[in-house]
Amino acid sequence: MRPAPTVLHLDMDAFFAAAEQAAKPSLRGKPVVVGGLGPRGVVATASYEARRFGIHSAMPMAQARRLAPNAAYLVPRFALYRTVSEQVMELLGRLSPLVEPLSLDEAFVDLEAGGSAADAASARATGERLRRDIRAVTGLTGSVGLAGSKMLAKIASEQAKPDGLVLIEPGTERELLGPMSVRTLPGVGPATGEHLRRAGMTTIADLTEAGEDELVRLVGKAHGTSLYRMASGHDDRPVVAERETKSVSVEDTFDVDLHDRVRVRTEVERLAERCVRRLRESGHSGRTIVLKVRRYDFSTLTRSETLRGPTDDPGVVREAAGRLLESLDTTGGVRLLGVGVTGLTDYTQEDLFAQAAADAEAAGALDEPDPVVVPGEPEPRSDTDAVAVADEVAERHWPAGHDVRHAEFGAGWVQGSGVGRVTVRFEEPTSAVPGRVRTFRTDDPDLELSEPLPLVAVPPDEEAGPRAPV
Repeated sequence: MRPAPTVLHLDMDAFFAAAEQAAKPSLRGKPVVVGGLGPRGVVATASYEARRFGIHSAMPMAQARRLAPNAAYLVPRFALYRTVSEQVMELLGRLSPLVEPLSLDEAFVDLEAGGSAADAASARATGERLRRDIRAVTGLTGSVGLAGSKMLAKIASEQAKPDGLVLIEPGTERELLGPMSVRTLPGVGPATGEHLRRAGMTTIADLTEAGEDELVRLVGKAHGTSLYRMASGHDDRPVVAERETKSVSVEDTFDVDLHDRVRVRTEVERLAERCVRRLRESGHSGRTIVLKVRRYDFSTLTRSETLRGPTDDPGVVREAAGRLLESLDTTGGVRLLGVGVTGLTDYTQEDLFAQAAADAEAAGALDEPDPVVVPGEPEPRSDTDAVAVADEVAERHWPAGHDVRHAEFGAGWVQGSGVGRVTVRFEEPTSAVPGRVRTFRTDDPDLELSEPLPLVAVPPDEEAGPRAPV
């Protein structure tokens, strides 16, 4: 623990949805949900207006639609989010050479290493200046947490949401952490949380009262010791500028080749259990399950399955490994088996985006997205009844929410498409009022997809500068 709150954690507020609202004046202040729009799609990000309906990240999109049928449902625009993220990371890089990105919209910064702060007063001033700079450059808001460790800085940024700053003074850690849920601590996922609950531990204060020996007995030496230290407010993890790609795996080589399929399945399940124990001891969860099989002839087969989200649940890993085994022929004999988990990362919106996009594409959801309904306005309709639906429509995809440009009407975004037509709202991020809606044939030669427009107007004297915002 540091004697001064010089570890900063930045978390952009409802990043994907906020970027969409900034780009689309007609959606500002209204519920917006970003994610895969197909039947298997999941929510990547929901605006704060949508969260009032109970919508949250990782929720099935079908459930979100039931909770808020009139919200705007949009396909993610990853290129835009990455560009804005680069601008935010550039601002963080000016504060310190030690910036540890966790995702597109989240990062730790070591202010002490950059000479940006040495005590609580200078740390708070730096955090407030960062928030102002982010709003000026991107038009978006971010929440800042400041503390003497990474764990506490992240907790502080959660308390600061939305659009705030919270500083945790060194020496107040245990009092602050005591009433919080055990799930607040890094490495405590659903499975570990439930295991602790069954042992009568639901708050962080319960962990400190139980003591290190009891936690070691419950969850193992490495994980138990780590939990006790963090519950006591101790977290010595450094801010690292580059995070290595990590994985956890275990494998066994057998003295005699295994021929019995039931025995092979039993060994895979046993390895999965061991792998999860190591995963928990490292304080991580992972998204991709990997099965390795070396056969009697020394040929090695590897299969993997990416889950909908990170997990440290032994049942989930065991079942996934079992499914992978079913796709392999082991009749000739098996001399080695291995189970691993990769993609070890915090539970991030970027992960959800990747899964949502994959689900949506696999289900064909991007071909004809459902129309977007803007709350408080009539459903989109054609400006003229003379728009005819072509018998043979050229295959052009118009993802809901994506940017387009029309030769006559200029820039706009796809409000919905289907049945040979595409509905476009013509407005720009800098428009003073919501734009007009028009409908075209999907094969209209004057309409084409375009690149995102800047979210913030660039002054003429800064157009050639390095901080031109998008």
